[in-house]
Amino acid sequence: MTSLAAWRKLQETGMATPGREKETPVTIRAASPGDAAQLAELSRQLGYPSQPEEMKRRLARVQPDEEHALFVAEQQGGGVVGWVHVFLYHSIENPTRAEVGGLVVDERCRSQGLGHQLLAWAEEWAREKGCRAIGLRSNVIRERAHTFYEREGYRVIKTQKAFRKDL
Repeated sequence: MTSLAAWRKLQETGMATPGREKETPVTIRAASPGDAAQLAELSRQLGYPSQPEEMKRRLARVQPDEEHALFVAEQQGGGVVGWVHVFLYHSIENPTRAEVGGLVVDERCRSQGLGHQLLAWAEEWAREKGCRAIGLRSNVIRERAHTFYEREGYRVIKTQKAFRKDL
């Protein structure tokens, strides 16, 4: 696959994820400000409470930035049931890579292939940006997510502690 346009064409023909016949029929698309309430609810399910207005403000900050992408999974008949945020991560010590900032699928729709589809879109976006690697971080308590990521080809590269200081 060389472009998101080609990926979208495969999705339209039903060939975007061969061998995944049990997947819930969804459309993967870029998020829009009208999705803010559903994005906030999904963020809450992930453990990050957010209000729709706050989510709209966050979307307004990242959407114009070509180094960020936010894709949503929308079920046929309406309703956003998942999202993935991916961005370029620049550092001095390593080549630029893509980083998944968040991935969540509605708790009522898990284990139906939606996470796979969202990750595939994030990975294709990263390839288009010239990245040769994509990373993500997952809380140590999310064992089910770890199994999912490993099944998707991700591997643990290190264990670390995260520090933060309020300013």
